[in-house]
Amino acid sequence: MASQTPVTSKSTEAAFVSKLEVKSNKDESKTVSLTGGFVELLYYESILQDTVRADVVFTDTGNAIDEKSVIEGLPLVGTEEVNIKFADTNEEEISVKLYVNKVTPAYEDAERSLISIGLVSEEYIKNELGGSKLNIRFDGKISDHIDKILKKFLKTEKDVDIEETSNNYNFIGNGRKPFYTLNWLSKSSVPSKDGKKGDTSGFFLYETADGFKFKSIDALFAQEKKKSFIYNDSPDSKGSVPAGYDGKILEYKADNRVNIQEKFQMGTYGTKLVVFDPFNCFYEVIEKTAEEAKEGTELAGLDLPKLNDKFDTTDEKNATRTTFYLIDKGTIPTGDSEEQVNKSEEQNFEAQQVLNQGIRRYNQLFSGMVTATIGGDFSLHAGDAIFVDSPGLTADKDEELNREFGGLYIIADLCHYISSKETYTKMNLVRDSFGRKGNHTTR
Repeated sequence: MASQTPVTSKSTEAAFVSKLEVKSNKDESKTVSLTGGFVELLYYESILQDTVRADVVFTDTGNAIDEKSVIEGLPLVGTEEVNIKFADTNEEEISVKLYVNKVTPAYEDAERSLISIGLVSEEYIKNELGGSKLNIRFDGKISDHIDKILKKFLKTEKDVDIEETSNNYNFIGNGRKPFYTLNWLSKSSVPSKDGKKGDTSGFFLYETADGFKFKSIDALFAQEKKKSFIYNDSPDSKGSVPAGYDGKILEYKADNRVNIQEKFQMGTYGTKLVVFDPFNCFYEVIEKTAEEAKEGTELAGLDLPKLNDKFDTTDEKNATRTTFYLIDKGTIPTGDSEEQVNKSEEQNFEAQQVLNQGIRRYNQLFSGMVTATIGGDFSLHAGDAIFVDSPGLTADKDEELNREFGGLYIIADLCHYISSKETYTKMNLVRDSFGRKGNHTTR
């Protein structure tokens, strides 16, 4: 996790862990602080995971609580409430309440033990309870379903930031687990603001320290950048950064090794949808390319990649993935008996407007990838947009910026690493297109 490059920037100094408190399941008045034996903390967020998680390593001695070790004194068996609060050198603070999911003894001798505990969100565990399973019918907008599942079934008390969808979808819960359903609905959602219906679809449901988020791919790319970072070889002995940037990247790795054959298989640049209507035996073939749909999407870069003309992806006839769908007209329409009869020929799921659009957008999202390590910055969260620059490789080595891979990226996932000596934030960044659009001060 930690950078191997010698760095003296203040941001890499050890963060302040002000609270690391575990509450007993047997006696809620009995708590123990782990700050005295703290070794390291790794805190994770990701747009590809439903909830946040953390790993804590601490030294467990024989007099932690009631003259016993933590494991014996509480005892530490799992599902204990853990309150964590930590701040970086700029006093940006993260405060979360997590629960023990796994206890792993890492080392033990006659005097002490080294213990690692895996921590997860309350909702992560509630998702497995029978009482959380969906047992009702859902009618209306998908964004309303997301809100209801989080609040009524997972019973979350956290802040919920839900982007409105433009499409409806009716379904019956059938005893499914909440997070399974939330992710299933995400793939069928169309944004109401950013992006054009018919050209784009696809959302992510994820959690940060600020609560749960339900955001479309296009809304993530449409947001203003939160910060700008640069990777270069200039000395950083005083922790300074070039004008207009918020910080320096200590370790940088661009991973744009696109496997074109796999991208073609997944339908990244061109798809074909074959739909059949059982009511009237109507058969329709819909072919569309990413190039045709890009005007209705929010791109992070200047343009989609330009491929060899021999493998023309702008031609609809060259669609590389075909999907077949049986139109579900008349499926659980809303209203009384008369209204349901009147709506018997209405589509419940508009596959023509949603299905292949999501296939293309999800696969485009990972066209450009960067792994970056910076000094600890706890203001950053999964789903944030940041601007990244690195020097280009030119014959005269004049330190010109890389115009192809520089620009806006989305934080797909991050890890805040804290030890008694240092603090780092490591991020995996993604985007759907290439070319440096805008600049590090305004976009």
